[in-house]
Amino acid sequence: MTAPKKAPGKLKIAVDETVQKLNQEVASRGIRATNALRNAELEVLRGQRSGRVYRKPHSKARYTASAPGEPPARRTGMLRMNWNGTVESASSGSGIRVSAVLESQEKYSVYLENGTRHMAARPFQQEIVDKAAPEIKRIYSEKYE
Repeated sequence: MTAPKKAPGKLKIAVDETVQKLNQEVASRGIRATNALRNAELEVLRGQRSGRVYRKPHSKARYTASAPGEPPARRTGMLRMNWNGTVESASSGSGIRVSAVLESQEKYSVYLENGTRHMAARPFQQEIVDKAAPEIKRIYSEKYE
């Protein structure tokens, strides 16, 4: 004969509910931080640049490229529009770690960021992080309820 299972105590239920609310709040803040990165990315990758002026392929229109050291200029808009934002979380014995991640889906973004032997770098990633950092710090500094 087995002993009947005990129902969880009210304290355990209250703790479990509180932990669940906190986990939801942390995940929500991760999404908001990812959105802050995305907004910063849109801001960094817009505007005029000061490089050479080129003719757009198959068009009479012209555009100004970025100079070495500037964020890339927008020609097609593909770099600016193809980003994947995610929230990564990992639990450990002492808590949960949440990371807001924004990754470009364009293969050439790494070449723009780091340059190649034929082209000087057009770094933009650190500028995105620097622009988003104050908003992300504010998001994670809010009081938990």
